[in-house]
Amino acid sequence: MTNPLLTPWDTPFDVPPFAQIDDSHFQPAFDAAIAEGRDAIRAIADNPEPPSFANTIEAMELAEEALGRVLGVFYNLAGADSNDARQELQRVFSPALAAYSTEITQNAALFARIDALWSARGDLDLNEEQARVLMLTRRSFVRSGALLQGDDKMRMAEISSRLATLGTEFTQRLLADEGEWFLELSEADLDGLPAFVIDAARSAGEEKGVSGPCLTTSRSLISPFFEFSPRRDLREKAFHAWTSRGARGGKNDTRAIAAETLKLRAERAALLGYDSFAAYKLETEMAKTPDAVRGLLMEVWEPAKRAALRDAAVLEAMLHADGFEGPLEPWDWRYYAQIRRKAEHDLDEAELKPYLQLDRMIEASFTCATRLFGLEFKPLDVPLYHADVRAWNVTREGHHVAVFIGDYFARGSKRSGAWCSAMRSQKKLGGAVAPIVVNVCNFAKAANGKPNLLSYDDARTLFHEFGHALHQMLSNVTYESISGTSVARDFVELPSQLYEHWLEVPALLEEFATHAETGEAMPADMLKRLLAAQTYDQGFATVEYVSSALVDLDFHDGAAPADPMQSQAETLERIGMPRAITMRHATPHFAHVFSGDGYASGYYSYMWSEVMDADAFEAFEENGAFDVATAKSLEDNILSRGGSRDPVELYTAFRGRMPGVEALLKGRGLVDV
Repeated sequence: MTNPLLTPWDTPFDVPPFAQIDDSHFQPAFDAAIAEGRDAIRAIADNPEPPSFANTIEAMELAEEALGRVLGVFYNLAGADSNDARQELQRVFSPALAAYSTEITQNAALFARIDALWSARGDLDLNEEQARVLMLTRRSFVRSGALLQGDDKMRMAEISSRLATLGTEFTQRLLADEGEWFLELSEADLDGLPAFVIDAARSAGEEKGVSGPCLTTSRSLISPFFEFSPRRDLREKAFHAWTSRGARGGKNDTRAIAAETLKLRAERAALLGYDSFAAYKLETEMAKTPDAVRGLLMEVWEPAKRAALRDAAVLEAMLHADGFEGPLEPWDWRYYAQIRRKAEHDLDEAELKPYLQLDRMIEASFTCATRLFGLEFKPLDVPLYHADVRAWNVTREGHHVAVFIGDYFARGSKRSGAWCSAMRSQKKLGGAVAPIVVNVCNFAKAANGKPNLLSYDDARTLFHEFGHALHQMLSNVTYESISGTSVARDFVELPSQLYEHWLEVPALLEEFATHAETGEAMPADMLKRLLAAQTYDQGFATVEYVSSALVDLDFHDGAAPADPMQSQAETLERIGMPRAITMRHATPHFAHVFSGDGYASGYYSYMWSEVMDADAFEAFEENGAFDVATAKSLEDNILSRGGSRDPVELYTAFRGRMPGVEALLKGRGLVDV
């Protein structure tokens, strides 16, 4: 039988032929692609010709095209539409890929060629992009253990393989734990909930196969439940389920995985000569050192905590006025904050949400890209991996730029959160390749064909992930290894967080925030109140986030903790965590940190990037939100450049200098505290 993963795709823009792909195709395709990659790498390492940039670095860039194609499809499905077969394949693929990667980075003959090029780099007549790729390639080999010898080299390989297995296991256990918990609700339990929450609960009940509405741990359902349910007992029950994900004991508990992961990371860093994993990880980021990260986080933490404690006193008084004794609890905060927001800003989420239709917000995000960068989006009729998924052909001046795929609704087969990935990245080497970019979200799906409505936070998430997508779609580099979002972790969030700001542009909301039933635009006074409330409750939101970032940093800055839960508690005690607020991501469900190394010791990066995004949007405020010249500078200096230059150079080329923390504090309304 022909394996569609190993044959040319006769599809529009080479979109994977999902209708032809079966789970049984992945293992043989993976094996064949690994073998092809291994042969290509061996040929490069054993090439009798003297090393050149073309026969070594460029040859490596082209060596794994088949593997990239197979994995681009597989990992998209594994994250967005998992099943038992795909989870088993993940458990097989992860250690195999780690072993394959180690085999490459510990290939002495291959590294000798790379090192020879590095030593002779001044005589190679490389352009700026080539010089950057050479530096990054050699650095990657060194940081993967290419200079290690003997037992240390063997141990590095063992650690890499084990960490790959642990990351997959953490992800799968968390997905299973989140999917298993749900709370069936009676009709009486729905009292006080707005229609959109009830619709989402009924849709969740259908998805879970129960006879009535239910509550799940999907953020787009459980968060509004915390905000609107007057039933304190149900809020408490749901909150404990939400915060205990991954820590309920049994086969899906993740705590032992977290402990072993931290231990192995510390050992790997020590083998490479670093004082800590944080020192190792941050060396290649903009922050450079743990002290720099901690300095930024604490500069924000203190005013955020003061604001949160001030707000907590107000909310606790509201709790007492309702006849409840005792302190304000974490399951009370969102409920009373919502009531207070309505009182102080005359802003009711239930009244606001009908103006934030999913389809209109998608259209708004597209329109921004059209006005800023000249991109056009046309629906693309191709078979995809789920009935809810949509695709668009992205063009500029009639020329194909990318395929954009949107997968917006929560389902049991999808891991939580929201993300952007590329099934295929942009490159020019070996022929121009346009990217295929995917945004995945977990919005609540309305039941019975009703319009799908978003909270303002949901709409912000949509814009955030589309900002990542633009970084991929507008990439214009030669080498795939530095394409799109292949940049420093604390720089990668700049385009996404910057794009969120256009959701605050009044003219955009006036055009696209239209009522789901009447079609009327959001009333001017509601729009004014919405924008005026942007800094509301930012003490809470900032404390939630910064506490998570500080716990992550403490995990990795020094010896690995024997008990991560105790380490988490000690960090929160040291910084004076307000008792009525919990970390945004507690250790057992901190997927950013434990599903892989990407954000490990790097969860701070959202805030590091926010320092830049707040400053960057000021450039648009100075010249006009849709100023084409400013947008062109953003594209030319950041969005199109990928990792082709150091991020400090890229940002400085756009803005003229690096920013301070003041714009961030101003944007969060924390300057006066």
